[in-house]
Order: sequence, then structure tokens, then C-alpha cells
Amino acid sequence: MSTQPLLQRTAQKRIALPVRVEPKVSFANERTFLSWLHFTVVLGGLAVGLLNFGDKVGKISAVMFSLVAMGVMLYALFTYHWRATQIRKGSREPYDDRLGPTILCAALLGAVIVNFALRFTSG
Repeated sequence: MSTQPLLQRTAQKRIALPVRVEPKVSFANERTFLSWLHFTVVLGGLAVGLLNFGDKVGKISAVMFSLVAMGVMLYALFTYHWRATQIRKGSREPYDDRLGPTILCAALLGAVIVNFALRFTSG
């Protein structure tokens, strides 16, 4: 009889397995991108309405809302490409971004506050 155990342990080796990414992950990324673009179109429409039918305060607010809308568009584009690259690579890192939406919401809140402040101080 042998003195070695029946099941022997080997050195801890990591086995590289290909990561399977479901197609629904790419479609979810695209849906999120389109949702952000829908928001920018609505915000841009608000800005155009203020620009065409507003007074001086409305035009200032229109410029601010347009800048926020363009910022959201750029954020959506870069985030979409970053996530698509991560999905293509099969990365196991999280695909979320906590800083970007917070900054965009703060910029939108700032534009709304400036709009109200200008509206109430212009009398």
C-alpha cells in the first residue's frame, strides 16, 4: 500500500478561461447611451425655446443649458466608448461611473439656480 493520499493537491495555479460576454450587455450599453442622448435633446430643445422666445435672461439661461447639454453629450459618448472597450476586452471591472452623473447634475442644478437668480433679480 502506498502512503500517499488518494487525492493530492497541486500548487495553486490560475487557469485562464475565456470570459463569455452576453450580447445583452452590449445592447444595455447602447440603450444607456441613447437614453443620455434623449436627455440632451430635451435639454437642447429647452435651450432653443429660451433662446428664441426669451428675453436677455432667457438667452443667458439658454447658453448655460446648451453648455450643459453639450457636456452631457460628450460624457455619454466617452462613457459609451469606454464601456464598449471594456466589454470587448472581457474586463471584470465594474462598468459604472459615480463621479460623472454627479458632476452633470451639479452643473444642471447650477444652471437652474442661475436662471432663477437672474429672473428674480432682474425685476
